[in-house]
Amino acid sequence: MKGQTYTIIAIIVVIIVAIFAVANVEPVQVNFVFGSGEIPLVLLILFAVLMGGIITAAVGMIKVFRLERSIRKYKEENERLNTLLKENNLEKEAEMGGSPETTNEKSGDEY
Repeated sequence: MKGQTYTIIAIIVVIIVAIFAVANVEPVQVNFVFGSGEIPLVLLILFAVLMGGIITAAVGMIKVFRLERSIRKYKEENERLNTLLKENNLEKEAEMGGSPETTNEKSGDEY
């Protein structure tokens, strides 16, 4: 359902941009770094939207790659700690919330 919502929103945005671009077809003067020229406003609008989408996607992909790297690092650490627990025969105590020795030794007087 979440993917369908994003698709519907994307289609609505594309339709709005297309209507806005088609309504502005007159040529405009554009000053580039090394000169100037006259291009239709519709092309300028579509180019600006395209570049905005590309830049947004690039920034989003960088974030995704960083998160995937963090997840991979934490999974490796989790595997290492699970192996350490198994080597020391502590996996059952860890599931119960601690070793029986430490649980029985705690009393209200220590606090």
